[in-house]
Amino acid sequence: MALTIYHNPRCTKSRQTLALLEGRGLNPRIVHYLETPPSSAELANILKALGAEPRDIMRKKEAPYKDLRLNRSDLTNDVLIELMVGNPTLIERPIVVNDDKAAIGRPPEAVLEIL
Repeated sequence: MALTIYHNPRCTKSRQTLALLEGRGLNPRIVHYLETPPSSAELANILKALGAEPRDIMRKKEAPYKDLRLNRSDLTNDVLIELMVGNPTLIERPIVVNDDKAAIGRPPEAVLEIL
């Protein structure tokens, strides 16, 4: 996978991360994930590249997390991934993927280690 940023242009950290990449002369593929969420397979690959579990990249303060009671221990990773695909506001932002490596841009400089 080429350098990709899962981006929300309304998010300050996401804009800062994109500016950091572009400031280094990089031209990442920009995925506006709220409009075009990753597929279940793509999200599973992102999680693998992050070395993370689904809840590690979930925005727990978002309404869908509370409304769907996603803190329940009976929910499998596959179910959580499907719920994130269906409710992309749950996905932490920004996520930068570079081949088989990924990082969350919080802080934006965190993505430098995968470039």
